[in-house]
Amino acid sequence: MENSELLNLEEFLPYRLSVLSNTVSRGIAAAYVDRFGLSIREWRIIAVLGRYPGLSAAEIVKLTEMDKVAVSRAVNRLTGKGRLKRSLSVADKRRSVLVLSKEGKHLFDQISPLAKSYEERLLKCLPREDQDRLSGMLDNLQKQATALRPPD
Repeated sequence: MENSELLNLEEFLPYRLSVLSNTVSRGIAAAYVDRFGLSIREWRIIAVLGRYPGLSAAEIVKLTEMDKVAVSRAVNRLTGKGRLKRSLSVADKRRSVLVLSKEGKHLFDQISPLAKSYEERLLKCLPREDQDRLSGMLDNLQKQATALRPPD
C-alpha cells in the first residue's frame, strides 16, 4: 500500500479542520494585527475575557485549548502593554484573575465588529439552514473530541 493511500490528507478531518482554522484565523487577523498590534493569541485572550471577565490563565487555557505557555506569554505581553489587569479573586485570594483594562475593553469593542463582519462574509456561502447544521455539527465534534482526549 502506498503512503498516499494510508492517509489522504484532503479527506482527513483533523487536517482539514486545522487548515481551515489557520485560514480563518489569518483572515480575521488581517483586520487587527497591523492596525492594533495584536497577535492572534492576544486577540483570542482579549475576546475570551471580553465575553468571560475574571478568568484565570488556567481557565483560559481550558476554555480555548491553547497551549499553557503560549497563553502565559500572551497574558504577560497584554498585561505589560496595559491591555489586561491581573488581580486576586474576591472569592479566593489565592486565585489570580484577569480582566480587560480600559484599553483592552476599547480594543475588544473595536475588533469585535470586524471579526463579526468577517464571520458573516465567511458564512455567506452557506444557506442559513446549513449554517445552523454546521453549528450543531461543530458542537457534536467538540464534545466527541473532548471525550476522546486523554486525561491531563
